[in-house]
Amino acid sequence: MLSNLKIIDISTVLAGPSVGMFFAELGANVLKIEHPTHKDVTRTWKGEGENTNSISAYFSSVNFKKKYTTLDLSISKDLNCFLELIQEADILLSNFKASDYSKFGIESRRLRTLNPRLIHGRVSGFGSDSDRVAYDLILQAESGFMSINGLSTTDPIKMPVALIDVLTAHQLKEGILLALLAREKSGIGKDVHVSLYKTAVCSLVNQASSYLMTNKIPQRIGSLHPSIAPYGEIFTTKEGEKVTFAIGSDKQFIKLLQKLDLVDFLIDERFTTNQSRVKHREVLAKLLQPGVKKLTVIELLEWSLANHIPCGHIKNIQEVFNEKTAKDLVREEEIEGVVTKRVTSISFDFN
Repeated sequence: MLSNLKIIDISTVLAGPSVGMFFAELGANVLKIEHPTHKDVTRTWKGEGENTNSISAYFSSVNFKKKYTTLDLSISKDLNCFLELIQEADILLSNFKASDYSKFGIESRRLRTLNPRLIHGRVSGFGSDSDRVAYDLILQAESGFMSINGLSTTDPIKMPVALIDVLTAHQLKEGILLALLAREKSGIGKDVHVSLYKTAVCSLVNQASSYLMTNKIPQRIGSLHPSIAPYGEIFTTKEGEKVTFAIGSDKQFIKLLQKLDLVDFLIDERFTTNQSRVKHREVLAKLLQPGVKKLTVIELLEWSLANHIPCGHIKNIQEVFNEKTAKDLVREEEIEGVVTKRVTSISFDFN
């Protein structure tokens, strides 16, 4: 679909490279440029069990269908080569520190002079004027995410995926796509700047509104939803598996009580409305558990499907990729002689 686009990706880590991978999967010609001796740091981010001499799983996750080369922008010859590539490029992806653009002589103003149609997608940690180094953990810490993740009995916890990077990548994709649309009319490119910090704060959604409208600071409540119950409580099935429910309406709640043979509680004032269920959620969870314990995962899932009840079997990653739908999302590619795997960055379908 985008085979006519030429993209230069000089970004590293996750947010920028994943945008490059997104366009590459849609057919764009994506050239990833790395420093000759200080390549993308994620090449070295290897977990236990990974081959020391292999491409890291982390690097593989967001670098797919790209071509690779190396340039040292501090060397005139390499800088001139880069600037020549810019003249033919449609999109540039970068996540340099603010001061590095002038240091290397690749300020947007200069690049725009060479190529007025260029769309420059820039990622920063704390804004276009900040040189502060920012990794996802730091953003989760400073944007409030860690403060609301975990249990009241635990320290704040980060999400086990670089969530802020993932969300930032989506913001950057959206901005670049809009810039491409605008360029169709004007013929002129744009700078699209996305900061991890702004993305993180914008992604607080209902938690932000809850605080802004009530002045009540959200607390760590684990998987529970602050304004819906039962939602996120963990239950054990007959065979010892873990399941959870997301009961969003009174109708769903009534069906759940009927299935678990707990209809006597339909008239209990503690559970007649969602708001009252939230208030008495601990008592409610204890009442529901014995009924869940009588059923197997298959029985619960088949019943929930037939009755439109949101119920989920809590699976580990291996169990996820045993499913055909997940398997169909896996993409393989050989990079530098190594067979790498990742999930696609595209989950939408065109009909």
